[in-house]
Amino acid sequence: MKPYLPVGLSLLSLAACTQSQTTTTPNVVFILADDLGYADIGCLGQQKIPTPNIDRLAAQGKLFTQHYAGSPVSAPSRSCLVTGQHTGHTPIRGNKEFPVEGQQPLPEDTYTIFRLFKDHGYATGVFGKWGLGAPETVGAPNAQGVDEFYGYNCQRLAHSYYPYHLWHNTEKVMLDGNRGSGEGDYAPYLIHAQALQFIDQHRDHPFFLWYTTTIPHAELRLPDTEIDPFIGRPELEKERSFQGCDSGPNYKNGGYGSQEHTHAAFAAMVALLDRQVGELCARLDSLGLADNTIVIFTSDNGPHLEGGADPRFFDSNGPWRGFKRDLYEGGIRVPFIVRWPGVVEPGTRTDHLSTFWDFLPTVAELLGSEPEAPTDGISYLPTLTGRGEQPEHDYLYWEFHEQGGRQAIRRGDWKAVRYNVLKGGGIQLYNLAEDPGETRDLAAEYPEMVEEFDSLMRSSRTESALFRFGAE
Repeated sequence: MKPYLPVGLSLLSLAACTQSQTTTTPNVVFILADDLGYADIGCLGQQKIPTPNIDRLAAQGKLFTQHYAGSPVSAPSRSCLVTGQHTGHTPIRGNKEFPVEGQQPLPEDTYTIFRLFKDHGYATGVFGKWGLGAPETVGAPNAQGVDEFYGYNCQRLAHSYYPYHLWHNTEKVMLDGNRGSGEGDYAPYLIHAQALQFIDQHRDHPFFLWYTTTIPHAELRLPDTEIDPFIGRPELEKERSFQGCDSGPNYKNGGYGSQEHTHAAFAAMVALLDRQVGELCARLDSLGLADNTIVIFTSDNGPHLEGGADPRFFDSNGPWRGFKRDLYEGGIRVPFIVRWPGVVEPGTRTDHLSTFWDFLPTVAELLGSEPEAPTDGISYLPTLTGRGEQPEHDYLYWEFHEQGGRQAIRRGDWKAVRYNVLKGGGIQLYNLAEDPGETRDLAAEYPEMVEEFDSLMRSSRTESALFRFGAE
């Protein structure tokens, strides 16, 4: 695990170079979609679903075309983002359930992005899905440096868009409209309203808002006013239906509800996500905060196949192979957009190789400090600003603790993938420059390279009591 190395460009010096900066501590709004594929947005190729607000964000900022999530599933991907460590080191490496409600907690002494922001006087808010520690554990949001949390603590309960309750900090907020089989309180509406209120309340001092929406994760359910405009659209035919869980012990407890119009529902959910992104940006504009706010948009992993979702129909993974839970490109390569007026050049793209665990060291450099714990990340601030030399990763590493265990490494144009770790699965080798779809396994042609990647996979991880291959 390599310590963070600053490249010598502080935010203070940036602020002196631009008139648009009103303070030396910009707000940060980090929008994390849930299971949104690389090509589910218009600026990256989506043809069936309009995403004008996200596309506008890309036109106003920089689009990273080689950005990677921390993991192909939710909890470990989030853990990588908040700790600055990849899945060989970060404390949470799988979607481990905690009794009754929630997931395995981050350890009490974990150094996170929230602690970094708070050390520099920021208010911190998380609105959406947590999944990094059950209520009343050391991993719960408020115990990890989050000033205000509103949303789902538990990933399993977040499968329902009409849950029986949400959490506001440590308060369990019962949703009367969803009692029994009721569907009167749509959680994304409630969460979005609280996020906008957080911006209003902290307009006069710096804040970090982590907007962890559950859209468009399954289940594919939303109010009639959202889905009706999409039903019957020619571009969404041939429509499919899904028979899900509408009663019994898993109802609103991890099961996915039925949906008669799955294509229309998915399109409507992405459109709703796009509208809410636009509303967040509009609120920053109306409060005069936009010029001093960094807005980031991305997804926690590749597109899902659950609840009737049809990513092949929408070409959600674009040119990449695989979906959620895969360590092929389609499972981990995600959209990544950064808008920072006066600093990031609008309408630009970069092929800089970057990932979730780079966020913490980037913020540290932005604030003129260093992380208080080792990270696996490299600041991409030089790429954002166009100033200074951009360091590059020697390689990126992932591991996944389901389906027999999986590992992957990206080094330059080369990608090594190992499935069925527990059964001694061999390494597959791909050249992404010549074969971006990972269709031609070159392992037999480059045995020495395979040995090198095997060694890297062994040395890039630490064992823990919870996350040993085979311990799950």
